[in-house]
Amino acid sequence: MQPKKILIVRFSSIGDIILTSPVIRCLKMQIPEVCIHYVTKAAFKETLSSNPYLNKLHSFQNDVREIYKELKEEKFDLIIDLHKNIRSARLKTYLRTKSFSFDKINVQKFLAVRFKLRSALPDKHIVQRYMETIAALGVIDDNKGLDYFVSINDFVDVKTLYLKNAVTNYSVIVLGGSYFTKQIPLNKLKEFCSLINTPIILLGGSMEKGISEELKKYFPHIINLCGALTLNQSASVIKQCNLVITSDTGLMHMAAAFNKRTISVWGNTVPEFGMSPYKPHPDNQILEVEGLSCRPCSKLGYNKCPKGHFKCMNDIDISIIRI
Repeated sequence: MQPKKILIVRFSSIGDIILTSPVIRCLKMQIPEVCIHYVTKAAFKETLSSNPYLNKLHSFQNDVREIYKELKEEKFDLIIDLHKNIRSARLKTYLRTKSFSFDKINVQKFLAVRFKLRSALPDKHIVQRYMETIAALGVIDDNKGLDYFVSINDFVDVKTLYLKNAVTNYSVIVLGGSYFTKQIPLNKLKEFCSLINTPIILLGGSMEKGISEELKKYFPHIINLCGALTLNQSASVIKQCNLVITSDTGLMHMAAAFNKRTISVWGNTVPEFGMSPYKPHPDNQILEVEGLSCRPCSKLGYNKCPKGHFKCMNDIDISIIRI
């Protein structure tokens, strides 16, 4: 008997949540009359706020225990744990409901990071592993890629507001990242900007204002929107662009959801972790320093390069890209 009410668990972060979108869609479309709820941190709920396949979105500020009672009252038939950590385990114990959990391949990631055995990592995208989690329900991947939905209230009229109707083509460069070792450094950003003749919109948070203002000094065709937009307004800007240049960020997956041509720049992390753009645009490019003995140095990242040289980013060859 198929479940009628399902709770999907993924607490963070932007990219990881976007990567769960095929699970949401396939469950909704393939299980008759199913009711789908999702629980995440309040900081990331905007990522799912317009998703039409969700019946209800639950969020919490600091600890999921804040909404234990709220979730208990929903009487779920099934929990799909796509986070799989101590917090999600405690939640499942509290709710006393049947659950499925995805494979985080922590052993393989440890071997890749500690002993540089990238061959230990499965040739499988994390979306495929997410979908395997619900295979027992008879739900299969519909091969429609990622979803990201933007409401009309978050629409940004880029052509009128920033391009002054002069041109329609523009590129987006995403600044920042969750860790320093995943961020494109200033010298490489300058190289990218020097290759692009059309307008460039810079996206990022308020912490990226300094580096964005520095870039603006050198390149007058830059439009600096760092810290000026909400997440979904940034999504609207990406949805209208022609090219996205980004490191391993949540906005990289957003670009994939919109089927945008993307140049992704990889520092301490590697695409083999299964987090590369899913169902990529045919003209996508991945830039990374192959054969670097210290890479990957972490499955997440660091606030500074452990070796001090940051070769994984500084040695990226920009000359091979096609603009």
